Amino acid sequence: MRDLLLLFIVTGTLPFILRHAYIGVYVWSWLSYMNPQRLAFGFALSVPWAQIVAITLLISMFFSSERKALPKDKVVVVWIIYLLWMTFTTFFALQPEAAWEGFDTVMKIQFVTFLTMILITDQRKIDLLIWTIVLSIGFYSFKGGIFTLIHGGHYRVYGPMSSYIEENNALGLASLMIVPLAYYLYRTSRGRFLRWGLALFTFLTVVSVLGSQSRGAFLAILAVGTFFWLKSSSKLISGIGIVLLALIGFSIMSDTWFERMETIRNYQEDASAQSRLNSWTYNLNLASDRFVGGGFRSESPQTFAIYAPNPDDVHAAHSIFFGVLGDHGWVGLILFLTILMLTWRSLSFVIRETRNSEDEKLANKGVLAKMLQVSLIAYCSGGAFLGLAYFDLPWHIIAISILLKSQLQVPEAGQTSPAGEAPERKRGLASNSRNMRLRSGRL
Repeated sequence: MRDLLLLFIVTGTLPFILRHAYIGVYVWSWLSYMNPQRLAFGFALSVPWAQIVAITLLISMFFSSERKALPKDKVVVVWIIYLLWMTFTTFFALQPEAAWEGFDTVMKIQFVTFLTMILITDQRKIDLLIWTIVLSIGFYSFKGGIFTLIHGGHYRVYGPMSSYIEENNALGLASLMIVPLAYYLYRTSRGRFLRWGLALFTFLTVVSVLGSQSRGAFLAILAVGTFFWLKSSSKLISGIGIVLLALIGFSIMSDTWFERMETIRNYQEDASAQSRLNSWTYNLNLASDRFVGGGFRSESPQTFAIYAPNPDDVHAAHSIFFGVLGDHGWVGLILFLTILMLTWRSLSFVIRETRNSEDEKLANKGVLAKMLQVSLIAYCSGGAFLGLAYFDLPWHIIAISILLKSQLQVPEAGQTSPAGEAPERKRGLASNSRNMRLRSGRL
């Protein structure tokens, strides 16, 4: 029954994708984040649903007469260089067959993410993409939160099999990354019942993050909570809310949860922490010895025997930073960090240019920019202990950040720019941010 339902849904969307290519981005994102085929039991498990949608999307783009162009942004330039560098390093990979398999997976994700920047051209489409991402990952975090409440956090929460978020650690981080996006939807939604639903959803998602028993996600919660409080316009209210949420969350956790979190302080005695340190040293030595790194999926008994302190403990990087370093060398890591830094600056630009705007749409862009920064904080702090460098979500966040900045520099048709000037006049002034200041003051 589930297989037939999935077949009906996906095939039913194909005519709409042929007519409007951007719908393909939503369907592909739903398949990628929620992995509904993993909830089926029959033929649906072997059907390449995402590939079918991607091919339909490309056909639609080919016959469409709409303008197709990437936003002109520094992040896009560095991003393309990063992809070219990953291609180059794959030719010199230590494990060629495994590396090209990894390359194929990563490039499919990157390709559709670039299509996102081409096809998602206005705020309404961005909001629909955010809804798709939040509900797709939130399907697991919502029911994971209920599961945690029922069992008192005694058991871990896991994601769909054979996906980036299958592990409890990965699902915990992905769930935390969508919390700020859910908050943005809460702030910009009008219906009372919808807002209450989003509030409940956010609470259960946070509970699910705790229920994953992921120490990396727990550290990310601390970082996100601190940053959210610092960025809040009402620090007293937000501070009280964070403390209350923490007290409620901790009160429902079992002794096993506290015992696991306690190992953060005693990492010298924890086998998992020692495996991470061994793997990080391996990646550091590998990148220092080979300019191009080891390529995708270089971990093997042979390579660990050369570069790892403990050659018998073969593990993946368990870190977005050490993972990129080991895969693509110091050049790859520098490009990766540059993309993150420039994305942060783009979001800061949006926040600055929409500060205290009386225009509700512009003010909402500022709220979204702040929440995207919170998501990046979650990703960087939690990702320091998890191997999610190639996961779709952070790249979608980067793409949305680029689109937000692009909308301010080249306003949508029929809208005025932040300074109230006509769009055609503002297009020539995008390079100088002082020409795009708002008339109002601070947020």
